[in-house]
Amino acid sequence: MKWEDGRRSDNVEDQRDEEFTEYEERSGSSSGSGIRIGGISGFGAIALILLGLYFGIDPSFLLKSDSSPKSQSVSKSKSKQQRNKTVRNDEIKEFISVVLADTEDVWRNIFEKSGKQYRDPKLVLFSGSVKSACGFADAATGPFYCPGDYKVYLDTSFFDELKTRFRAPGDFAQAYVIAHEVGHHVQTLLGINQKVHNLSRQSNKKEANKLSVKLELQADCFAGVWANRADKARHILEAGDVEEALNAASAVGDDRIQKQSRGHVVPDAFTHGTSAQRVYWFKRGLEQGDTNACNTFNAESL
Repeated sequence: MKWEDGRRSDNVEDQRDEEFTEYEERSGSSSGSGIRIGGISGFGAIALILLGLYFGIDPSFLLKSDSSPKSQSVSKSKSKQQRNKTVRNDEIKEFISVVLADTEDVWRNIFEKSGKQYRDPKLVLFSGSVKSACGFADAATGPFYCPGDYKVYLDTSFFDELKTRFRAPGDFAQAYVIAHEVGHHVQTLLGINQKVHNLSRQSNKKEANKLSVKLELQADCFAGVWANRADKARHILEAGDVEEALNAASAVGDDRIQKQSRGHVVPDAFTHGTSAQRVYWFKRGLEQGDTNACNTFNAESL
């Protein structure tokens, strides 16, 4: 996917915790409280100074006790690992920012042509766990959109899981995931999400699941519409990109996931659609580039 030259979005909120600050990399472990001097807490340093003066020992010698070649080597190793991790995270953030910017440009244009105004969503990057207007979530939740605060939430470790667990590598597979969640934002702005929510509250579990499947497949179709429009605008697609997205759509189908986790498939429990359905609706949006082609709620079959 050609993304490096794309516009960066200003709507990415990075809430990931840094393991080491610049100061901590200079001074050692971040555990404990108080100012750190040579890897020793402030109170410990004062105690050593007093003991040194009492016994006639140079306090600076004691304070340097944590600066052995071994400790320096460990500190440098940690610093190097952190720098490598920071570079990788920055690249991921840059990529996500470009994809988000592309969705902004596409959906602003579509909304404007229909006489509506598009409201950009925020995309929150988190690590481990996060609190949203929809409640607390952790990495196991996977990427999600919260209509309560108009934000997409993404733990970037999911991209590793997409590659290893779901065997769906590739940057365009990752872009598909982002575009799908933005598709839910579009549904919220159009009032679709609220209508489905209201209908689900009046339905039994089986019918509510069917509504959820239609909502998710429409978001897949919207992701396809984005890919179509973004490629026409910036020629982002490269050889193999479409296959990457289709592979990702197939990998996260309910039937495939249930087969992996349960060993059998329970269709009535589907909430996102089968692999074949997800592939079909993404391709439909990609090929037609028209939101009118994404009405899963009136489709004779999914």
